[in-house]
Amino acid sequence: MPPDPASGKALADSRSLHIGIVAGELSGDLLGAGLMRELRQLFPNARFEGIGGDRMLAEGMHSHYPLESLSVMGLLEVLRHLPRLLGIRRWLRRHFLADPPDLFIGIDAPDFNLGLERSLRAAGIPTVHYVSPTVWAWRQGRVRTIRRSVDLMLSIFPFEAEFFRRHDVPVTFVGHPLADEIPLQPDREAARNAMDLPPSPALITALLPGSRMSEVSLLGPVFLDTVEWLGARRDDIRFIVPCATPRIRVYLEGLLQEHAADLPVTLYDGRARDCMTAANAVLVASGTATLETLLHQRPMVVAYKVTPVTGWLARRLIKVPFIAMPNLIAGERLVDEFAQEQATVANLGPAMLALLDDRSQREELITRFRALHAMMKQDANRQAALAVARLLEQRG
Repeated sequence: MPPDPASGKALADSRSLHIGIVAGELSGDLLGAGLMRELRQLFPNARFEGIGGDRMLAEGMHSHYPLESLSVMGLLEVLRHLPRLLGIRRWLRRHFLADPPDLFIGIDAPDFNLGLERSLRAAGIPTVHYVSPTVWAWRQGRVRTIRRSVDLMLSIFPFEAEFFRRHDVPVTFVGHPLADEIPLQPDREAARNAMDLPPSPALITALLPGSRMSEVSLLGPVFLDTVEWLGARRDDIRFIVPCATPRIRVYLEGLLQEHAADLPVTLYDGRARDCMTAANAVLVASGTATLETLLHQRPMVVAYKVTPVTGWLARRLIKVPFIAMPNLIAGERLVDEFAQEQATVANLGPAMLALLDDRSQREELITRFRALHAMMKQDANRQAALAVARLLEQRG
């Protein structure tokens, strides 16, 4: 019998452990590669097959389809590619039923993976889903489907684990890989030096209006209006903006020309994390960037803006009290957040100015963020692998 996986010792297996694994996008490829690497430490003879990207391929998996075949975003795009996606899923189901793996792991992509997991689990194959669907936020009835589909949910946020326990879904909180990747003590002065920015006590504000053109086109104008509002009240604030793509940079350059060419705003190609680290405070679009800002322990104000139709639907479907990830993780309103018609200069400007004027408020937020960072820093890849090993041991 192998040693207890919780001991962290290698679980040398006399046969080749066969693991099916499917990632649906680049973030899943990163998670999958880390998990595979740790599973090989426990099961040196493991072999992996399914769908993955370059990182998972580098860890030795055999991918039956390119990762890009599943990377489809947007409702209309999904509908257009639906026949092809269903065909891929049918092929994988037939393949894994004909050659059953000892375990199947679906990474994110719940609309694709949960249906596959449900079929394989019904055939007696243990199933794991890594990264919880946002069932806690909307369409909570999906939890019944999840309960039928998975033997184990691996969650990256603690509030997700609490939700699934309440709904009798086996779950393990493994921590967030970004919390392992980002240092607990970000070096603001080193970041400023690397970006040719003035050292403290100079006040620097980072603007992160989004990584997609659709986000930036909605939030970019109000963010620059907020810069003008702040500049009219304080002349000692410098603003920095990371541009996720060349197209976004061109768009923002045009906006700056429309506002005023002498606004104290510097655009960078990429370098979002450097901008977060260098800043005293961040004005940020709701999404993953709010989590990264938290992990860089930078005070923030959060804005959210979508088309009126999408906003109307969201208000009727979403069942959580907050939109900003720091507030969801903490279970309270740690940072100011303004959505849709509330995302205006009249709200964003005073909230940012209050942060910049009140050093004690910034320090209090940094202390809270550091504690949340430490809570999520669990060595996620290792914890996920150990949870998988425990499931395999339980199933013999």
